Amino acid sequence: MEPLRLGNGEIDHAVAALAAGKPVILPTDTVYGLCATPYREEPVRRVYELKGRGGQQPSALLASDVDMLFECLPELRSRIGPLLRSLLPAPLTFVVRNPARRYRWLTGSSPETIGVRVPELPQPAAAVLSRAGVVMATSANVAGGPDPARLEDVPEEIREACGAIIDGGELPGVPSTVLDLTGEEPKVLREGSISADEALARVVSLAAQ
Repeated sequence: MEPLRLGNGEIDHAVAALAAGKPVILPTDTVYGLCATPYREEPVRRVYELKGRGGQQPSALLASDVDMLFECLPELRSRIGPLLRSLLPAPLTFVVRNPARRYRWLTGSSPETIGVRVPELPQPAAAVLSRAGVVMATSANVAGGPDPARLEDVPEEIREACGAIIDGGELPGVPSTVLDLTGEEPKVLREGSISADEALARVVSLAAQ
């Protein structure tokens, strides 16, 4: 599939593809993401099949803004809502508690937790996500493959299977930093575009206020 350039028609096409349950490639603030609607299991499973990964591994819920994230996971408002509102948007993924076990097809083997992101997206993807509201997202590579910084880094078999592709040019190519907020103390699970020390410092500083 040829990548789509920014324009109302192309944005409409990408939003329609997501609504139809098709996978879509979007540029993020870190790497190219393979995305789908999170509201139904089948589109998520299709993404996993494209990547060649098992359903026991979790994927992130990527929201257009913090308010949309709270609509998807209303329990976050009272528990860590102020913290998330202060930290996001940013190239960070937070693992948070999911007591209602929402979006169980995203949570892998740990349905009581879920990964969430509110990124600073480049404009083509921002326009799509503002319309879609929320997507599930994982890096647009085969399982264990290199993180795609350019559209041509995405394997051809993944590109061909997508309902829409948005070209955002060259991206940083380093995935988001992942922090676990489910325990008494925050913990870095993966160091990415923000160093572990900086990520922890941001969380601890805001939590102390």
